[in-house]
Amino acid sequence: MSETQESSYKADALIAQDIDAYLLKHQHKSLLRFITCGSVDDGKSTLIGRLLYDSKMIFEDQLAALEADSKKVGTQGQNIDFALLVDGLAAEREQGITIDVAYRFFATERRKFIVADTPGHEQYTRNMVTGASTADLAVILIDARKGVLTQTRRHSYLAHLIGIRHIVLAVNKMDLIGYDQDKYDSIVAEYRQFAAGIGIAHFTPMPISGYAGDNITSHSLNTPWYDGVPLVEFLENVELDVTADQAKPFRLPVQWVNRPNLDFRGFAGQISSGVVKPGDEIRVLPSGKASKVTRIVSLDGDLHQAVAGQSITLCFADEIDCSRGDVITPADAPVQVADQFEATIVWMADEAMTPGRAYWIKLGTQTVSASIHAPKYQINVNTLEHAAAKTLELNAIGVANITTDRPIPFEPYEKSHALGGFIIIDKMTNATVGAGMLSFSLRRSQNVHWQALDVSREVHAGLKNQKPAVLWFTGLSGAGKSTIANLVEKKLVRMNRHTFLLDGDNVRHGLNKDLGFTDADRIENIRRVGEVAKLMTDAGLIVITAFISPFRSEREMVRKMMAPGEFIEIFIDTTLEDAERRDVKGLYKKARAGELKNFTGIDSPYEPPHDAEIHINTAKLTPEQAADLIVERLIP
Repeated sequence: MSETQESSYKADALIAQDIDAYLLKHQHKSLLRFITCGSVDDGKSTLIGRLLYDSKMIFEDQLAALEADSKKVGTQGQNIDFALLVDGLAAEREQGITIDVAYRFFATERRKFIVADTPGHEQYTRNMVTGASTADLAVILIDARKGVLTQTRRHSYLAHLIGIRHIVLAVNKMDLIGYDQDKYDSIVAEYRQFAAGIGIAHFTPMPISGYAGDNITSHSLNTPWYDGVPLVEFLENVELDVTADQAKPFRLPVQWVNRPNLDFRGFAGQISSGVVKPGDEIRVLPSGKASKVTRIVSLDGDLHQAVAGQSITLCFADEIDCSRGDVITPADAPVQVADQFEATIVWMADEAMTPGRAYWIKLGTQTVSASIHAPKYQINVNTLEHAAAKTLELNAIGVANITTDRPIPFEPYEKSHALGGFIIIDKMTNATVGAGMLSFSLRRSQNVHWQALDVSREVHAGLKNQKPAVLWFTGLSGAGKSTIANLVEKKLVRMNRHTFLLDGDNVRHGLNKDLGFTDADRIENIRRVGEVAKLMTDAGLIVITAFISPFRSEREMVRKMMAPGEFIEIFIDTTLEDAERRDVKGLYKKARAGELKNFTGIDSPYEPPHDAEIHINTAKLTPEQAADLIVERLIP
């Protein structure tokens, strides 16, 4: 090997060592997630661009492209427009605004950062909430020329609502007002008065210029009257949420049961708060079973202690029931368990929330079915007034009660983001349609308990010598549901079966006479009928229902109320033309004339079943033949 080659190899080895040392150094730095928010054109994107530029996180080719783009579409003349480093969408550059949430990484000698640039426009409130959901800190920018604006108040309220503990009030563009201290003090005083009104007890104000770099990485000579620290220094030293979480009681939402072989069984997850050690007495909720920690297993081997933020596997001294969605807590400091709550909801879907409809709620590692009641009120995020509302539209924020299908372990959001924050998922589309924060459990959920009964549903069914069932007829108005259902009941009675027919029109004369025909009322109509049908199956009856029940999600809700195999969906399939032709009650005629609103098939949708147990095509079968087929399928 020549001396030149040897020198080259040594140089490469030194470079590799330097890279390894650099990566190792960054690996052990703490990570701060923060957002920039505020009104339109307050300089959020420019500030982030300045942070990236000053922290040397821009490659030469990026800098060259930035200089070219600044001259082409920038807003700073021939100077560098730092906002272009963040506003990546074509629409953002053309309009000079932020639309989507943009995430950027940068690092200093002391800490790593992930910053989210959130949009200021009201129609992108859901984007701002998305960016804020994982943040430890919010930098709320104010244009020094404009002062505190409506969007400043909105984003401050949202940041506080989502539970961001650290807020920096960055009065930006100080260079454009000549670094006027009196103007700065006036803005801070106005904001302090507003912040106190929404519950923000502490915030850190600072005068900056994202474009000129004043008080970003070092003190500016232009503001000798400012005695606080520069922005970057503040970000490097602020306490992280994960550090504060370690002082709270131990909480571990179980993500999965780790069982690689017959000799090992552990419960894996990320600690959301507190500290755990081998020998600690624990309790698993919602079951309430207790045991003791024997091992703390990690990728690096067994640990003598684990703290908030670490992903671990716990082993117990006893074989107790514990699965995904359960929460492991100290035996003497368990979380609450309930199935009814008050929550603040941020609606994020174009389609409005439907009160009473069952949605999936994902809270921590558990996913449960939940019904969202009509809002108690909607919050005007501009004025903070409470307004009456029947539903929540896109970007709306409201307070409503939520009922889950089973008791779940939780903590109020102000105590635990992990066990108090949730997302709402549409059951039909699997789209995330909202997010929420639990405030508290309703008192009735703690005071109402199931009463143990000595005579079981099996005894009731045995006395009648039959298997309980729900025959759920669904289809358009005029399809023939009631006619066929009535024939089925008569045939079953002749076979000495114990039945009861719940007809849609009859139920609305009594139990549901207070309900109309809006989507929300239709959902409540089906929920009540489902609960009645469930009680009747507990009594051992064969329940026959004849309802349009237009929505798949509500039919699925009733199915889940019943024991496995007891719900039999019967689709009475008729074309709209045939249903209108049979219009005995004249309802379609009224709906066509605009005299009957929210009529299924005309101005309200019908969602046909995908996999009904029995499919009756009325074009091929007479009502008598259809009834015979259904009875034969029920009782071969």
